[in-house]
Parts: sequence; C-alpha cells; structure tokens
Amino acid sequence: MTHRPLDEPLRPVRPHPAEPRDVWSQPPDPGRVDPAVLGALLHRHGWQRRGGAPGRYGRWTPPGPGGGAMSLLVPETRAFPDSDDLLGEALDALARSDSPAAREVLVALAVPSDEIRWWRDVPTGPVGVAAWTVEEQLRTAARRMMLAGALAVRARAGYHGARHRRSATASLDDVLVGAAPGGRQLTAFVPVATGRPLAVLLHQALYAAREAVDYQRATGGMEAFDGAVEAGVSHDLTEGLVALVRGTAGARIAVEWAPAAGVPEGCATRSEPVEFSPGDLPALRAAGARYLREEPSVPVRLTGAVTRLRRAGPRGEGTVRLRVLAGAEIPHVRMTLDEESYRIAGHAHLLGLPVRVRGRLESRGGFRRLTGASGVTPVEVDEAERDRLMKSLQETAEIAALFGEACGGD
Repeated sequence: MTHRPLDEPLRPVRPHPAEPRDVWSQPPDPGRVDPAVLGALLHRHGWQRRGGAPGRYGRWTPPGPGGGAMSLLVPETRAFPDSDDLLGEALDALARSDSPAAREVLVALAVPSDEIRWWRDVPTGPVGVAAWTVEEQLRTAARRMMLAGALAVRARAGYHGARHRRSATASLDDVLVGAAPGGRQLTAFVPVATGRPLAVLLHQALYAAREAVDYQRATGGMEAFDGAVEAGVSHDLTEGLVALVRGTAGARIAVEWAPAAGVPEGCATRSEPVEFSPGDLPALRAAGARYLREEPSVPVRLTGAVTRLRRAGPRGEGTVRLRVLAGAEIPHVRMTLDEESYRIAGHAHLLGLPVRVRGRLESRGGFRRLTGASGVTPVEVDEAERDRLMKSLQETAEIAALFGEACGGD
C-alpha cells in the first residue's frame, strides 16, 4: 500500500461505464430513434403488440402479469405528421417505467448494442428471489465467457494463460449489464462500435463448443475440440460453460444482433439459443484439461524492466523477474539466467535500463515463465523514460522492503 500526502489532490475516479451515459434516466431524442428499431427492440424484450392501426402504429404492452396497466403507441414509420409526437410519448413512458424490460429497451436505443443473454434453470427462493450465491454464479460464468471471447479476438489458442488478458479485460469496460429478478437471467449489451467482433466470435465459439461436445458424447473422441480452437473455443470458454451449467438443470446462451446495425456478415438473422446440460460437464471439463495440458510453449523476444533479482550465492545463475514492456501481452515474467546474463540484468536494473531477451514462454503457470533465456542486452532509452522507470522500480523496491520488514522475511 502507498500513502498519499494529505494536501495532494486526488486523482479523478473512473466512473462505472453505465453511469456517465445515464442511458435510462433520460429518454433518447425522438428525432434520432428509428421507429422500426424501437418496434424490434420491444418485441425482443418481451413486449406484446395488441392491436393498432396497421401500417400506422402499434399498441404495445410490457411483459408480465401486470402488462395491461401500461401501453405504448409506437408509429411504424415517420410518414405521418404525429409520428414524432407518438415516439416522444412512448420514450417518456419507457423512462418513467419501473419495468426491467423498459430499461433494457432504452439501453439498446441509447447505445446500439448486440445483446448476449444467459439463462440458468435453477430453483428460485420465496417470492421468486434467488440466493446471493446463485446470482453471483451467473455473473461470474458470464464474465468468464465474455473474457474468453475477448481473448479469442486477439489470438486463437486453446490456453491463453496471462497472454492478452490485460487488453482483453480492458475491452469489456464499455459492456453494460442488466440482470433480471430471480438470478436466472443476465443480459450483456455489447456496443456495436467497439464490441461487435467479440459478439460475433463468441456466437461462433458457442456453436463450435456445442458441436464438439456432441461429437465427444457420441464417439468418445476429443478431436473436435482441437478444431474448435480456430472458432474461439478455449480453456477459458470451457471453464465459463462449466461454471454456468454446474448446479443447474440446464443453461442457454443467445446472441441477438443490434437492429440499428443489422446482421453481421456470415451470421444468421436469428438463431436459436445454444443449450448445455449437466450431462455435458464431463466433456467440457475434459476439454479444458486437454487445452491446459497440450498448449505448446511460444518463442518470444521480450523487452522488460528488471524488478527483482535473486540467487543463492554471490556467483552462479540466478532468477530474474521482468515487467514486460513489449514482445508479449503479459504483465510479468520470470526466468533463470546464467552468471553473465544475470550480471548484465543487474547492471541494467541499477542504471534504470530495460533489457531485451529471447526464450520460450511456457504454458505451465499461465505463460509467466521464460525458459531457455539468452541474448540478454540492455536497451537504450531517453532520459525521461529512464527517470520514469527508475521511479517506478524504486517505489516497487520500497514496497517490497516494507512488506519484508513487516513479515520478517526476505
């Protein structure tokens, strides 16, 4: 932990992605809403059309037993003089409504998004509510699957480990989430502008995983999971599916495209949800273990700042830890260096210079270890960058020393 001087101004806190948009407390501008898109979203989120003048407007009521207490008049086109007025009244009514279905429609209008929806068949508690753990399990499983899709967008691999995890996690910052009461359903709104490749790849990966599971259950072979890697299936995805299905009578996942953006090339306009059952768990677990076991090491050439050096005596080989600056999408890596390379790394550390090194990232341990390290050389940087590195390394050393003193250890 670092301590900030009391008189130093605080850095601005990064708000939650859903907060600055204020997407459901204020209705969108009616002049920018396509009536056809609004109608498609109402239908998608369970609203029922109950009459209206054909070709002019439709009357929509929300889902649920109390749906008849509210209705919207939504024009089908802008061809009539009262279309904008009807749109404005419908959007105001949606903003005032407490219905989750109304909020989801407003989110999809304000931020054109592909929707990824998860369902779990689990028992509900009194009055339709769910235990805390049930909803947490759903959120955890959904996040794992979203992260698996974001990782696969960056590189196809059966096991990613720490590679690309930082940038993949950051890419999920703009995704909005809406949970239905009862802990049985969750929807992720993935903005088309930044996240459509993620939605498309996850859609393809889910179908590939379903086909691979069917093949394994029918033949006992795991070969289909090898081919499914190219479609985005990975250890992370199988782990997410296991977490989703475990403890349920079954689970489903569906991807629905943003009406305002149209259907991506090569995808069906509408597809059925992909279903998984408890009987699929052995195949999914076996596939995850296979991906973890068989992912090969990766040759790399890394540039990084030395953050830790350790060896048993004054001479011989030693262990070095680098903060990776370039060459691989991982935050840190450890390696064992011979005496000469260890000496070079030590001098570079004292001078505040990064080093460049070749080797192979081992999948064991999550691609956090470099084997066969060689060619350690310092990398020249400008004075400003050297000062920044020195300050960063000094802070790291001070923190490590503080914890060492507190714990009485090295």
